[in-house]
Amino acid sequence: MTKYIVVAGGVMSGVGKGVTTASIARILQEYGYKVTAIKIDPYINYDAGTLRPTEHGEVWVTDDGGEIDQDLGTYERFLDVDIPKENNLTTGKVYKTIIDKERKGKFLGETVQFIPHVPEEIKRRIKEASKEHDIAIVEIGGTIGDYENIPYLFAMKGLEREIGKENVTYVLITYLPIPSHIEEMKTKPTQQAIRLLGETGIFPDFIICRAKRALDNIRKKKIEIYANIPSENVISEPDIETVYSIPLDLEKERLGIKILNELKLKPKKVPNWAEWKKLVDRIKSPKKSIKVAIVGKYIDIGDYNLADSYVSINQSLLHAGASLDASVDISWIDAKMFESNDDKIKELDKYDGIIVPGGFGSSGVEGKIKAINFARTHNKPYLGLCYGLQLAVVEYARNVCGMKDAHTTEVNEKTKFAVIDILPAQKELMEKSEYGGTMRLGAYAAVLKDKSRVLEMYKETERLKEDAKRIEALKKDKSQSFRLGVLDTQENQRFSGSKRFLRESKNVVLERHRHRYEVNPKFVEELEKKGLIFSGYHLREDGTKLMEYIELPNHPFMISTQSHPEFKSRLGNPSPLFYGFVKACSKSK
Repeated sequence: MTKYIVVAGGVMSGVGKGVTTASIARILQEYGYKVTAIKIDPYINYDAGTLRPTEHGEVWVTDDGGEIDQDLGTYERFLDVDIPKENNLTTGKVYKTIIDKERKGKFLGETVQFIPHVPEEIKRRIKEASKEHDIAIVEIGGTIGDYENIPYLFAMKGLEREIGKENVTYVLITYLPIPSHIEEMKTKPTQQAIRLLGETGIFPDFIICRAKRALDNIRKKKIEIYANIPSENVISEPDIETVYSIPLDLEKERLGIKILNELKLKPKKVPNWAEWKKLVDRIKSPKKSIKVAIVGKYIDIGDYNLADSYVSINQSLLHAGASLDASVDISWIDAKMFESNDDKIKELDKYDGIIVPGGFGSSGVEGKIKAINFARTHNKPYLGLCYGLQLAVVEYARNVCGMKDAHTTEVNEKTKFAVIDILPAQKELMEKSEYGGTMRLGAYAAVLKDKSRVLEMYKETERLKEDAKRIEALKKDKSQSFRLGVLDTQENQRFSGSKRFLRESKNVVLERHRHRYEVNPKFVEELEKKGLIFSGYHLREDGTKLMEYIELPNHPFMISTQSHPEFKSRLGNPSPLFYGFVKACSKSK
């Protein structure tokens, strides 16, 4: 039977519930258990796909095409496992399922009510997401006292009644403020959170106390008495230099063993934190440093939202830097700045590398193209992600191939040289208002060109071997078989009926996507004649090759991908492209 750990937050959001949940999961994984993590978002949106990055942070994309809250990304980065979209519950998903069932007569005429139908659907989803795992950690978004949390707390209490208290443990994460006018850590907000949680019938087994400084014995004793739990279960989690220190710090208080004891479990193996600690030490005290400019769109929204808009890119650079013993100093640059002042582009010269990330729309596009041109003509390492590939193709078409009007039809529908465009099959769907079918979402396979630099990076980081195993699993999953639309370059491009399959190929990799526009196949040959190398492609069922990677020979590092490799980067297992980029920046420096 799966055991459950329920993580709830008190006082306020944004105090590290996600990274603490991920850290607990990593700790229990180190003790030999198969662990998964589930995120509950109490908003009524069906998923995060329609939310602006400035509204709710980065939209995380799963292998199976889910557009999810960014906390799932944190779980994957700590656990180094792929987590499916079913591990994200929203109020929108819960109610839509219930209403759809009611419309189809599945309830056989009975009255559909909050109790029992909503908690039952919540429990059903949690059980389904935790199948085949020893332990599932369920993080409930928001804070105790929010009205929208009540159904989920009620459901978890119901699950406890079904399977027994020995199979469910509750963790409350609270924040202890230190008001500047008195410089004293206050426990009162934590006490209120304990009281509010108790009103739902739930009493925490563990309280993890977030604060600027470590919790002292006086405050710990106060919380112990108020919560009626052992003092050793009140855990201090002060601010630290890097979130990857959290599992190590929590283990100093033997949190893993304490949770296992609470769940009536014994360690399956002795944890080995040597490699993790080595990488954390490198993050804290790297041997070298590089400076990277990220030229993006979501810059002029205030400092508080910026990091969340591109959190996976930030983390991917951190992972690559840790593996190469280098720190990466990131500067976030508003692309629009280059559009209004031509001299500003020269400021990019002080950086060791340039990244243009993904995005949508026309805002800052010409500024991004200028930054790409600067990287190409000044031999600056450049990494283009999704839109960063598309605009790199536009820049090359304009300035090397003589297509002065070249553009993406996302910005200019009337361009004579639509090097980036919606493909005919997608246009047919859009005419029927079937917009969902026009997006490429989730992991897609790409065959890489022999002797390409991209292929060498996937070999060097051993991702080629990892993806081969994942592809074998996908072959058995008929619902996901469309993601394997590539054939060996030497094979005939034919399919068995309407079923698509992946033939044996030595150079196939998987990366996640979230985009609609593609490199226009009509211009590929002309671009190649002028020296642009398309070093990887995905093959659709209709035989159309979708370009996945580009690179330039005789350049320190001019590589772009149509995918979002930042969604597959983990500490100790960095993304091949980010690893190669940071390595090139270090050499360039």
